[in-house]
Amino acid sequence: MEIRKTTMADLGRAMELYAMARQFMKDHGNPTQWGDRHPPKEQVMEDIQSGRSYLCVEDGQVLGIFYFSVEQEPDYARIYEGAWINEEPYGVMHRVAAPGIRKGTASFCVGWCLEQCGYNLRIDTHRDNIPMQKMLEKNGFQYCGIIHLKNGDERLAFQRTGMPKG
Repeated sequence: MEIRKTTMADLGRAMELYAMARQFMKDHGNPTQWGDRHPPKEQVMEDIQSGRSYLCVEDGQVLGIFYFSVEQEPDYARIYEGAWINEEPYGVMHRVAAPGIRKGTASFCVGWCLEQCGYNLRIDTHRDNIPMQKMLEKNGFQYCGIIHLKNGDERLAFQRTGMPKG
């Protein structure tokens, strides 16, 4: 597998992956996190134009998509019922869609992001997104507390620091 930037030529496939991810969420007890329309096409286009949207590809097949940047995430400024592991510069991963085409895709994407940000990565997910929570735990993330999105929705916040052992 390899990671490459998403281009506008990939927009159709990006929207397909997000539709597949929404169905996967619904099938796994999480019908409300992304509903029927998240992320909207305009947001996906903005992610692509900003150079922060990435695809996971293997043998020409696009397996997953995600947003990644190394920047302060405004939604992470306040954390409740816990604390971040550190306040060092960190990477942020959002809108992860690896809808089961190939096992291990999400973990591969996380590993790539960790390498890009000096092994200090933050991510959040919906309380009902059990598959994502399990993937994060498997990849060494620690639950840190609760954050609220701009619209007020609650999310579980996770952080991973340090290089892999072994």
